Amino acid sequence: MPTILGQNQYGKAENRVVKITRDGATHHIKDLNVSVALSGDMDEVHYSGSNANVLPTDTTKNTVYAFAKEHGIESAEQFGIHLARHFVTSQEPIRTARIRIEEYAWERIAASDANSQFIGADEVKHSFVRKGQETRLTQITYDGSSWEVVSGLKDLVVMNSTNSEFWGYVKDKYTTLQEAYDRILATQVSARWRFNWTDDEQRMPNWEKSYEQTKKHMLQAFAETYSLSLQQTLYQMGSRIINNRSEIDEVRFSLPNKHHFLVDLEPFGLKNDNEVYFAADRPYGLIEATILRDGCEPRIPVDLTNL
Repeated sequence: MPTILGQNQYGKAENRVVKITRDGATHHIKDLNVSVALSGDMDEVHYSGSNANVLPTDTTKNTVYAFAKEHGIESAEQFGIHLARHFVTSQEPIRTARIRIEEYAWERIAASDANSQFIGADEVKHSFVRKGQETRLTQITYDGSSWEVVSGLKDLVVMNSTNSEFWGYVKDKYTTLQEAYDRILATQVSARWRFNWTDDEQRMPNWEKSYEQTKKHMLQAFAETYSLSLQQTLYQMGSRIINNRSEIDEVRFSLPNKHHFLVDLEPFGLKNDNEVYFAADRPYGLIEATILRDGCEPRIPVDLTNL
């Protein structure tokens, strides 16, 4: 039975690059995990093994490190744009480049006054500790004429210790869950948002500011929503982003419900007045949805596993 070649791509995955920018005694860190995937006129390498159109994956790896030196890393998005443009415009067989980047944030370690006699408490500008819980993400796709930039984050754990309820749901003979009128609402946020910047004629967003502001609006919506369901909270988080960030047209969330169950302390003669909980890691409810600017079509994949 005859066969034909379908979608294909190749590249170097998980190139870990750490760029130190030295501004005198003050140092700045960008810590990225960069994956490159290239596609185009690659039929012959699959059919006959001819490598005539193949840029070695080792070369893509070297390009990542060379570009960190030549262009610096202003932001994960900007770095990915430099790489994608280079691969598509420098290699004729390559039609599309997709760059996926994870960014790990660092913050400075504050020195104590006790050591000031050695180097000065206000002079330690080269020591860092990994910052926060979340990993910042971006995916840049370029086909030679148009761009798609989808950024986001994962592993951001948040909790409301009150102002959350869950009741009035469907019940059948298998239902044992008790209605809750004051519960803990906790989740581990995985979010992606798609920018409406698609070509070089448009004004490019300020990627760093956009990320910080998007995260801010997301967290504020989580904190300020009196929640009757995690779905309601998710929608408010996405709506807050769309309404406040004009550069973003689409947001998709995957929110596992990190359940906290009241512990029964009555056998010990104790009343548990919403104070002591058991945190269950699994099984967990998984709430997922996309929020769009009115008139826009969804493009972020439903499954965020590999995005």
